[in-house]
This record gives sequence, C-alpha cells and structure tokens, in this order.
Amino acid sequence: MRVVVIGAAGRLGGKLMSMLPATYEAIGADIGGDGVAQLDVTDFAATRAFIAEQKPDIVIHTAAWTDVDGCAKEPEKALVINGYGTQNVAIATAACEAAMLYVSTNEVFDGTANRPYYEYDRTHPINPYGYSKVVGERALMSLNPRHYIVRTSWLFAHGGRNFLQAILGAAQAGKSLRVVTNEIANPTYTDDLAEAIVKLIQTERYGIYHLVNEGACSRWDFARYALDKAGFKNTPIARISTHEWPRPSVPPAYTSLANIAGAAQGIQLRPWQQAVEAFLEREGLLVS
Repeated sequence: MRVVVIGAAGRLGGKLMSMLPATYEAIGADIGGDGVAQLDVTDFAATRAFIAEQKPDIVIHTAAWTDVDGCAKEPEKALVINGYGTQNVAIATAACEAAMLYVSTNEVFDGTANRPYYEYDRTHPINPYGYSKVVGERALMSLNPRHYIVRTSWLFAHGGRNFLQAILGAAQAGKSLRVVTNEIANPTYTDDLAEAIVKLIQTERYGIYHLVNEGACSRWDFARYALDKAGFKNTPIARISTHEWPRPSVPPAYTSLANIAGAAQGIQLRPWQQAVEAFLEREGLLVS
C-alpha cells in the first residue's frame, strides 16, 4: 500500500510514519520540517499536483491548526487551514481515486449531551476551531466516498506542547497549579491513536470513528492522576471552573466520545489511566 501522511512533521503524523508496516510505502509531507516533502494544503494547485504525482492508495491527513485559542482570534485563518485545506486534499484524493483519512476533534460537538457522543450524533461546534473542523468533515464526506473521519480528544505526546507536558513541567518547577473541573473529555495518547489508525486503514471500513483512550475525566482529574503517578502527590492543584480561567476560545463542557464503530472492528484503545502510565514510564517519570 502506498500511503501519503500529511502533517508528517507533527507528533501524530511522525508517529504514524514510524508505525506503518514495513511493507507499506510511506511518503511524508508537511508545510515544514526535515525529511518530508514540503506541502501547504491551502494551496489547491500544489496539493492536487502533489497527490496526483504520488499516486497514493490512501492519504492520511493529520495536519491542522490546533491552537484553539489562536483559531478563536483568527477564525478565518482557521477556516482556510482546517476547513478548506481539508477540502483541497479531499478533491485531490477523489480525483486519483485514493481513500482519505481525516483526523478531527471532539470539539465538533457543543458539550451539552448527557451521555458520551456517538459517531453519527449531530455536530454543533461552539468555537471557531470546532467549526473549522466540521467544515473539513463535511467537505470530505461530500467529495470522497472512500473516507475515514477519526475524531479524537486531549492528545498527549512525547515532546512538543500539550496539557500533560505543561502540568508536569509546572510541577517540576514548583509552580502553583489551577485546573478546571468542569471540562470533561477523553485523554488520548498519541502512540495509541497512531496504532489504532494503522489498524483502521487496513479494514477498508469507511465512515466516522471515535478513537480515544477509554474513559472520560475532567482536566483536574487528568492532571491529578498524572502528578500522583509521577511522584507529585504532595503538589496541590486548585480546583477552578472555566469561568475562572478566561480564554479567547469557549471549550465545550462535556465531550466524552464513545468508540462504537471502532470497537465493532476490534479496534479499542486502553483506558486513559494505563496510557498515562505508559507515557510516564517512557519519559522516565513513573514512580508509582
């Protein structure tokens, strides 16, 4: 299988490049980075030409502007990158009869449900980031029938910047911590997500999937668990609400995702607590 990974210089894209079977021919592309082809998905002509030249069996599109607050400040930029950039990739893949996998987000939902969201629940984003990702989803669904849409949430990865890294860094520096209790979703380990995506593209069962580590929790619970396992049980974390943490973007309060479709294909990610422990162990931080 010939696979193009767009966003290959990022944490998820890079992990996918390393986890694809050796029998696959993998080509990485990104707007920047070493060892990958240079590609700006907002350039339609360049995107169409690049994908046509590569003749892939599938394109995995992980590239996105994921700065949620940045998207709130510049919603049209978010729309161009996440929405119409994805549309460009969808048109290009459809033209060469390649399948396409698009990585989306829990923030396509409004957070008002009283149960975990199912794959085909109605989307209703409440911030520009979520809206831009919905535009990408709809573009792909309308343009390429051979599509996978993979929604995930609260990714944490080795290196880079993410919530878990920030919490651990603050504790190590002896800084005071304040974390919200009324924002709930599924913490998801990038390594586990990449493994699940590799399994998914081998099924050729197209559709929408929620690939997250099992279980949901608050930001506070996520932080508390990680710090306890990393030896910071005595580090206090003040409980606050989202109203006490003003930010440009409004996050949906409850966006736990239910993995129904993936589980039906035998694709399930371990509980988020086990994933956090695996992350800490690889970082050399797991003490209990």
